[in-house]
Amino acid sequence: MQQQRIGFIGMGLMGVPMSQRLLAAGYPLMVWNRNPDKTTALLQAGAQVAASVAELVAASDVVMLCVTDTAAVESVVFAADGIAAHGRTGQVLIDFSSIDPAATRQMAERLEAACGMRWIDAPVSGGVAGAEQGTLAIMAGGDETLIDMLRPLLAPLSQRVTHMGPVGAGQVTKICNQMLVSCNVLVMAEVMALAEKSGVDAAQIPAALKGGFADSVPLQLTGPRMAERDFDPVKWHVKTLLKDLDMANDLARIMKSAIPMAGLGAELMRLHASQGNAEKDPCTLVTMYTEKQG
Repeated sequence: MQQQRIGFIGMGLMGVPMSQRLLAAGYPLMVWNRNPDKTTALLQAGAQVAASVAELVAASDVVMLCVTDTAAVESVVFAADGIAAHGRTGQVLIDFSSIDPAATRQMAERLEAACGMRWIDAPVSGGVAGAEQGTLAIMAGGDETLIDMLRPLLAPLSQRVTHMGPVGAGQVTKICNQMLVSCNVLVMAEVMALAEKSGVDAAQIPAALKGGFADSVPLQLTGPRMAERDFDPVKWHVKTLLKDLDMANDLARIMKSAIPMAGLGAELMRLHASQGNAEKDPCTLVTMYTEKQG
């Protein structure tokens, strides 16, 4: 697998540091992004920059994808000059995006029928810090033998790759992950506001709770930023959590499984996003409870 040529599409908050990890591990890497300006850091680090998706696919054994949502994945894969139009048997598409499980299964079937490429859904958890440090948790759906073959390729990116089942299972697992993360950060905003209003130094909450049952990675990373109103730089987006909570509610309706906490969470996230915060970091959620809106 060391000789595998990698093409990476999507130079967003996660795609850039993930690509940098692959370069540092010595993999031949070509990147493409809809906005070419975002490829500059990778070009300077030694990656090749493709002029088109077609060029990237032609030069790659494994195509990696990390874009915003289901519609973006479908566009990149099935546009007239997309991945499906230029893929070939023996290639693998690894999709790190967080998208709809049913759409994932459908697109995987379409892609293999169109050009013979095989699909692995491999959404990640760990945020920008995990991408930078190579400590992401990858939850993978697809053929287990193929995933095992790809583990060396994923090692520079992750602390753990877990095979969750057939194609789509990784996306279901990511939805579960995001339900936990989103509800956690929402109640964290309530906690920080309540502590402040009660005369407690909210900045001490993460330290006080560290190692206890209430502790979490989001608390340690996001809690201090909420307390200090340290909203920049943006490490993740409110709109991303809203998208994932909406997918959770869609999946729950299909599966006839009640998720009242995630349902309320989606509406609170939607309210915050509607007040001009969609592109902001979720640490801004604390302002829902501490500062006057409008």
